[in-house]
Amino acid sequence: MVVGKKETEECILPSVCEDEGEKEEDLGGIPSRPVSRPRSLYSRGSVNGKRVPVGERSPSQHRTRVGLQNDDYTNEENDELGECRTSRPADKPRKVAECVISAEDYDIDLEFDCFHNERPLYDPTGQTHYREACKMLNVIPVSHFLRNINQSELNMMHCGLGPQGTKALAISLVNNTSILKLNLRDNWMEGMGGAAIADMLKENCYITEIDLSENRIGEDGSRALASMLLENTVLLSFNLSGNHLDDRAARHLAPALTGNQKLQHLDLSHNRFGDTAGEILGAAIAENTAMKSLNLAWNYIRGKGAIAFGKGLGGNIFLRTLDLSYNGLGKEGAIALEEALKLNNTLEDLNISNNRMPLEGAIHVALGLKENTTLRILKMSRNPMQSAGCFAILKSVQANPESAIEFLDFSDIDVDREFEDLFNTMKGQLPNLQVKHGGKIKTALKKS
Repeated sequence: MVVGKKETEECILPSVCEDEGEKEEDLGGIPSRPVSRPRSLYSRGSVNGKRVPVGERSPSQHRTRVGLQNDDYTNEENDELGECRTSRPADKPRKVAECVISAEDYDIDLEFDCFHNERPLYDPTGQTHYREACKMLNVIPVSHFLRNINQSELNMMHCGLGPQGTKALAISLVNNTSILKLNLRDNWMEGMGGAAIADMLKENCYITEIDLSENRIGEDGSRALASMLLENTVLLSFNLSGNHLDDRAARHLAPALTGNQKLQHLDLSHNRFGDTAGEILGAAIAENTAMKSLNLAWNYIRGKGAIAFGKGLGGNIFLRTLDLSYNGLGKEGAIALEEALKLNNTLEDLNISNNRMPLEGAIHVALGLKENTTLRILKMSRNPMQSAGCFAILKSVQANPESAIEFLDFSDIDVDREFEDLFNTMKGQLPNLQVKHGGKIKTALKKS
């Protein structure tokens, strides 16, 4: 039966319809399905809020729940759906079709939820991670770091990060793609902070230069950093100066120097490497095939360590610059350097200043220079080799027609007239040669 006028009605289905005045229960914005209604006759899908029957019904026979009647229901369906009581006379029953959401509407709802719950955008700088890490580790964020996190070079010297602050910074730098050169000098990071930086450098593939000098990293930090060097393939320059590294740390670093074939510049100055470290690092240098400059100034390499390091230098064919100043090479080290200079054909800059090298040691170095064809700069200042040692070095350069020497540094060593005469003679032969010394020895005037 078709009713032309819509009237307000209340469905009182057994076990389903509620009392007058109560609202129908919704689940997620979708009207709930009556429990007693069989689910086999109708699908869960609908189109534009209309129920989609299963079976022989066509889309033209769909009915909505509110204000639409269905006269085509069979008696069987009436029995299944139950009778609907309204305020209308009993002879005018109405059947109400259930509204079920369609698959299409379901997809739209999903997209709407994703829009409101989408993840935060990817942060390539790491600012978000840095703030979260600082909060987690209970440290104050460094505003200088946040302001310059997008720069290619970041200077964080003397910021007082400490171990925890360094760890927070390392967490944020794992995914940073901007910073290429990082200076963390003098931040008291200790072993824990050094290990955090090591873990970061295992993941970060953009930082090519890093300065960790004066941070008291010690053996624990050196162990972690050595492990990093075996995995990192982008780091080119590494500064570990002034970190209390000793012979035990050298045992960790040696395999890294042998295995890493990318690192080109390493600074290990102002540490505590002794004779054992000289032997260990000397063997590693002989096997290294990538390093171009090495700084071991201000250590305690002497005796057997100096000899072993000299032998390692002779076997290296890639090193260009070597700083061994302020050690204790002495005569033994000078003898080893003689052989190294004869064999090595790549070294261009050698600094052996302040190494307690006597006249005999200078003579051994001079013998090596007679056959060397690549060394351009030789620094031997503050050695007790006197003017005679300087003269021997200069004489060997004159005797070698293939010598590449351009600069000799004999600072704080006074030279005599004989040295001056030889140098003046060589100016025509080597016009580009520069010599620096402590001055000419003053001779007392004879009284007439």
